[in-house]
Amino acid sequence: MRVLGLGDNVIDRYTHTGIGYPGGNALNFSVYARLLSANAAYLGVFGDDSAAGHIRHVLEAREIDTSHCLVVPGENGYANLTIEHGERRFINSNAGGIRQTTSMDFILDDMPWLSQFSLIHTSAYSYVDELLPGLGRLPGRLSYDFSDDFEVEKIGHLCRWLDYGFFSCAERSMKETREVLEIAWNAGCRHAVATRGAEGALLFNGSAWMSQSPEIITPIDTLGAGDAFITAFLLAHIEGNTLPLSLRQASLFAAEVCLIEGAFGEGRPY
Repeated sequence: MRVLGLGDNVIDRYTHTGIGYPGGNALNFSVYARLLSANAAYLGVFGDDSAAGHIRHVLEAREIDTSHCLVVPGENGYANLTIEHGERRFINSNAGGIRQTTSMDFILDDMPWLSQFSLIHTSAYSYVDELLPGLGRLPGRLSYDFSDDFEVEKIGHLCRWLDYGFFSCAERSMKETREVLEIAWNAGCRHAVATRGAEGALLFNGSAWMSQSPEIITPIDTLGAGDAFITAFLLAHIEGNTLPLSLRQASLFAAEVCLIEGAFGEGRPY
């Protein structure tokens, strides 16, 4: 199976240690997919600074295809955060760095290459919303992580193109969470999934509601747990597993990632 993480990459800078780790929703997906034995590629924009060089080196060492990425002069994306009792807490960021002023339109120049992927996963922080109609017409499946940064009344125009939509709803009530998933499904998203922190996950596919409890662990670092859940769920389901089993695999893998510093390690001083 060939899968593609499309969009954001950053250095997650831990202010309490001075160590920076590669990360970003789309990049994490590619790395986790490779860890789960998928043939993974990453497509995005890199700056030309040392942070970007470190990320590119890590991806190369992990045999993740970056051949269609764009490198431009400027500062790569970063986020400043800290860990409190194992839970990550974001402080601030440079909002993606050079990605703010670099269009992702170039990805549509090679539709035959994009058509080779069974799945493309992207996110709210990837600056590709206007490209979803084109991506939604590709033969593979399309997944999008809304994170917790979404307005309910504005998700419909994106969901119409999606096979999978993921929403972080830890701060919303169960009633509000169900409303979000129903809106997503009614707009065209075939599988709408909400992660709710310690309360687990909820899925709606138009005909059934399914829930998944989280694994009980003492986390070292929760950074990347949501991306790990998404990746494992997607790969399991596309490989033909049932939705309940796919949710279970997602929960198990997310717990594993919570025992790693950074999204997947590979830290260095920044």
